This record gives sequence, C-alpha cells and structure tokens, in this order.
Amino acid sequence: MNLPDLQIHDDDGVRILTIDRPAAKNALNGPLRSALRDALGDADRDDSVRAVVLTGIDPVFSAGVDFKQLERGPGESGGPLDITPAMALRAMRTPTICAVNGACVSGALEVALSCSFIIASDRARFADTHALLGVIPTWGLTALLPRAVGVRKARQMSITGEFVDAHEALRLGLVNQVVHHDDLLRTVMAIAHRIPANAAVPEMLGLYARGEDLSLAGALAAETAHSVGRRYDLAAFTASGSATAARQRTPESNR
Repeated sequence: MNLPDLQIHDDDGVRILTIDRPAAKNALNGPLRSALRDALGDADRDDSVRAVVLTGIDPVFSAGVDFKQLERGPGESGGPLDITPAMALRAMRTPTICAVNGACVSGALEVALSCSFIIASDRARFADTHALLGVIPTWGLTALLPRAVGVRKARQMSITGEFVDAHEALRLGLVNQVVHHDDLLRTVMAIAHRIPANAAVPEMLGLYARGEDLSLAGALAAETAHSVGRRYDLAAFTASGSATAARQRTPESNR
C-alpha cells in the first residue's frame, strides 16, 4: 500500500515504511508527519508485524521538518504536546530499525534516534541544524542525542550545525553499523528477519525503555516544559528564528 509521500509494504513479517518526497529532500510536512505517525501505530497494532524498517527514497533520508510547507497535518494542533513521529516510535512495542540512506537532519535525526537502532549507508550524514534556523528542538533531541554521542559532542553538533559522516557516527555510537550504500536495505532486512517472532521481544524492549526512562524522562520533560504555553504554529515559530503467536499477549498485556 502506498500513501502520498509514504510507501508501505510488507516482507514476511517486516513492515517497510519509505519516505517518498525526493523533490523536497524527504522533508516532513504536516500530512506526511501524520501519515507516518499513523503508519507506525498501525504496524505496532498488527500482530503479523515482527519489525518495522524506516528509510527514505535516495538520495537523502530526510531533511527534517518541512519549513517551506508549514501546514498542520491531521491530528496536529500546532502545540508542543502533539504526538510526533518520534514520540510514536518511542512508544512502540515492535522493534524499529532506521535505515539511514543519506542526509539525516534535525527532526529526521530525532526520528532516527527514537528507533530501536540505526543502520547507516556509507553515504549517510547526520546534523542538528535547529540553532542555525533559530529554533529549538521539540521532538526529543536534547534528551536523545547526548545519550548517543555524549553531552559534549551533542552540544557541539547542536550549536554549530556541523555534519557528522557515517563512519564518525559509528565511532561516536550514534549508529550501530555502517554498510555500503547498495547493501543497506539488504543488510537491514536480514537483521529484521533475524528478530525472533515471540513475546520476549516486546517485553525486552519494554524493559530497555523503562531502564532508559529512569534518566531520560527528566530530560524529555524539561524539553517539553520549555515549550508548554507557547502554542505556536510552525510558521510563527520559524519566523522568529509479527505473527499472532509471536505476541502471545493476554488481554491485560495488550495496548
């Protein structure tokens, strides 16, 4: 199934979501943000889906939020408490693999960091350009990036907007693996198909999430609190600067 700007298809229990706005560098406008959020929710509720792969149409993964098309998507109020694609990813019980095929910038970096893990093409590049645009991140970057690369490197990336290439990202711990560009999807799909189809996987992800939340929640809350009460729209903001058996859920353990 394909939606405008988002390709969706299944491969033996793996749901592949491909951002498809190459003319806009796969930037996330309102309708695409909503479509991606909904597709993630649908995949997480589907017992036949054992893993989700998120990638973009070449040559980039995503340039982040589309500041040229600032309309709100369905279900968006324009406030800081909207359910974002990054937030939807962090709430998922299904493993998510981000296959970064090119530039991954700002909001897209927040999306990638919210996945279970990241496999990068050797053409991938990562940057946080919020400061260069005169805006602050609201999808979790100030909490997630320091946990991936360390506080000092995260500060440097955010304040300067400098890019980090794939191999440096691997050295820093931002990504799990770097592969030749032409091997990216083949590698990611092989990993996805190795994920066991049993109830232990979502339970294990839940344990990891709870462990992270002991320290992550405070940082995320601080970022959200900084935005509460602003109730900006994006224009004003930028102008200012797996199988059913795999799950084996009881009714009490369902979402």
